[in-house]
Amino acid sequence: MKKEYVLMKGNEALAEAAIRAGCDAYFGYPITPQSEILEYLSLNANERTGMVVLQAESEIASINMGYGAAGAGKRVMTSSSSPGMSLMQEGISYIACAELPCLLVNIQRGGPGLGTIQPGQADYFQTVKGGGHGDYKLITLAPSTVQELVDFVDLSFDIAFKYRNPVMILADGALGQMMEKVLLPEQKERIKEVPSWATVGKSKDREKNVITSLSLDPHHMEEINLQLQAKYRQIEKNEVRYEMTDCDDADYVIVAYGLVARISQKAAHLAREKGIKVGVFRPISLYPFPYEALNKLADNVKGFLDVEMNAGQMIEDVKLSVLGKKPIEFHGRMGGVIPSPEEILQKLEEKFAGELV
Repeated sequence: MKKEYVLMKGNEALAEAAIRAGCDAYFGYPITPQSEILEYLSLNANERTGMVVLQAESEIASINMGYGAAGAGKRVMTSSSSPGMSLMQEGISYIACAELPCLLVNIQRGGPGLGTIQPGQADYFQTVKGGGHGDYKLITLAPSTVQELVDFVDLSFDIAFKYRNPVMILADGALGQMMEKVLLPEQKERIKEVPSWATVGKSKDREKNVITSLSLDPHHMEEINLQLQAKYRQIEKNEVRYEMTDCDDADYVIVAYGLVARISQKAAHLAREKGIKVGVFRPISLYPFPYEALNKLADNVKGFLDVEMNAGQMIEDVKLSVLGKKPIEFHGRMGGVIPSPEEILQKLEEKFAGELV
């Protein structure tokens, strides 16, 4: 299929992007607000590309099916929403230690517990700091538009195979449900070449590979960990992504990711109409986090307002970036409540009362 502009819901656009990216297999389980991903793939994927689409009996089953298919060198994807992603954490840790590429998608909802089906951003710690056991990292991309939901699918597969590491697309329920005009990419062929590390059995041309995350020798397990940490340093060097809007002359900067960054851009526009110079710094890669860029920005502004749909999670990385150079304030909404541009501007004026010029 050729490139084309269409009006699509976020979840369905992401699913279509997976088909066009040449994804080999999807294993998942329905949960609001991301169920349309599984539904769309089940109706469209197999007959078009031969892609395997399977509804597993649980999220635990789906992540472990993905583990097996990733070990065969295939482009594998799973998706869920917050409670379901919690169930996947052990399997994700296995995949990270086994150094297997795969795509994980979390369309976040409000929590904790079953919470609500409304959007949230409270899975930041779980995703970026490692929700499972052990010292591992997920490369994490945070889209703010339906177009980025589409674009990040193929990008995620490329990065995942480049580093043999799981990649997470961390979005939220509003982005998954909203409809926007998107440019869909051309259809890619599914890759037939088998990576040298894949488990495809022994043949006359190659020895069999064994992929596992288990080592009973502590010194060997430490070597595996050191190898992983060296890889993460390379990722931190090469894969930092961020966007700055109107930050060149800004006195104050709002730091936000995903959907909230879009809302914050409108808040910054309203602020400038009132004569307050406000910019927006949007981390696109939550891991690796753009520490250096944000630290450099702190040299030229008076303060930061971190805005999230949670009780305050990314703010810890914002503080680690700024290193006390300038004051950092926080505004968060929880339980599925989305902040408005006017609300964000009001909070910025309140937090920095007496300082605004």
